[in-house]
Amino acid sequence: MYSLAFYKKEFATNWKLAFPVILGMLGHTFVAFADNIMVGQLGAAELAAVSLGNSFFFVAFAVGIGISAAITPLIAEADGSGKKLNVKKVFKHSLVICLSSGIILFGVLLVLGPLMESMKQPAEVVALAVPYYEIISLSLIPIMVFQAFRTLCDGLSRTKIPMYATLISNALNILFNYLLIFGNWGFPALGVIGAGYGTLISRVLMVIFIAVVLYRSSYFREFITRLNWKKTSWGYVKKILNLGLPTSAQVFFEVTLFTMAVWLSGILGTIEQAANQIALNLSSMTYMVGQGLSVAAMIRVGNQKGKKDIVRLKEVAFSLFGMTLLIEIVFALAFLIFRYDLPLVYLDTESSLNQVENLKVISLASMLLLWSAFFQISDGLQVVILGALRGIQDVNVPALITFIAYWVIAFPVCYILAIELEWGGNGIWIGLLVGLTASALLLYLRFVFLLRKQQF
Repeated sequence: MYSLAFYKKEFATNWKLAFPVILGMLGHTFVAFADNIMVGQLGAAELAAVSLGNSFFFVAFAVGIGISAAITPLIAEADGSGKKLNVKKVFKHSLVICLSSGIILFGVLLVLGPLMESMKQPAEVVALAVPYYEIISLSLIPIMVFQAFRTLCDGLSRTKIPMYATLISNALNILFNYLLIFGNWGFPALGVIGAGYGTLISRVLMVIFIAVVLYRSSYFREFITRLNWKKTSWGYVKKILNLGLPTSAQVFFEVTLFTMAVWLSGILGTIEQAANQIALNLSSMTYMVGQGLSVAAMIRVGNQKGKKDIVRLKEVAFSLFGMTLLIEIVFALAFLIFRYDLPLVYLDTESSLNQVENLKVISLASMLLLWSAFFQISDGLQVVILGALRGIQDVNVPALITFIAYWVIAFPVCYILAIELEWGGNGIWIGLLVGLTASALLLYLRFVFLLRKQQF
């Protein structure tokens, strides 16, 4: 068994790959974060509306991201084996899949929108959430096109370009929010709807930016130009979907669990829903660090699979697991120490308007962050182990594991504790902790089993 000192030698390479991905993934989360903070200045109902709208949106977003996630290890494997023509072939088919997925998912979101009105959510929250939701749903199309370009960059270990695109997009989102939420510089004050338009515009510009940058790059141009669409192989599309759909199911099971957490908190009331959104938004940002390391695991493990080097594959994977554990311990301590301070970023406690309501939200959010601190380790480890499994293209059994962990174990615990036993938000987050821990343990056992059997 190797020592920690041995695995630490891999940390620099892991971080070099993961850090731009982390910033890029944080960019997607920061859009919701910026919307939450800026809309939160309007009141708890507006904050809860953005929470509800994003909870529906992120289910479809997760499905799309899951489908596209299968592309990264395929490109990494082709790159590791030195087959550049295969890289171009994967990208061409991924563009077809991503664009089609974006259009389909947008249509599904429009159909599902009316469900908000039948989920026992506060009426004033639903009235604000529906138009916001309809606008950000359209942004799924540019996001999925962006994913095709991003997975190409990630699979080729050029992770900085998508990072720059998302950072620029976030700066633009804040600018458009400032103009359209509050009506600055002569623009109309649209409130929650303004946040939706800011998100949509910034995501369209994000796609334009990355497409132009890759086209102007002599390295990338050969992969994205002169694509022979007449030779599109539906058999190859099926191959990608055979990996992408189970991967999408894995993400879907997790995201829908957290969506149900939003729904359960909405049943409890506006205060509980707003507090849940604060804890969820903060947790989702630390989750993106694990997500970045997960992509690094897909790339590095996929490379070694392409080279058929099992020894290096093992070294790379366990270095990522150890690195994740250390980082998540730091996050857990930060949530414990600063759980009373972090919620203050979201709501104004100085203004007399909504002051009592806002103080109640902040008090409850501080308690929820206590439970969030405990599940940082499980959450980070399970997503990185999933990345390693995707790197060896094992997706079907992990999909079953995530379903069991989140819907057979976690959701019943959430519902029983929160609703039946009336533990409220605390019950919801204890259930999330139980599910994430089960997922991390079962996925780790799956990876170790495959490593011993070398069944990949």
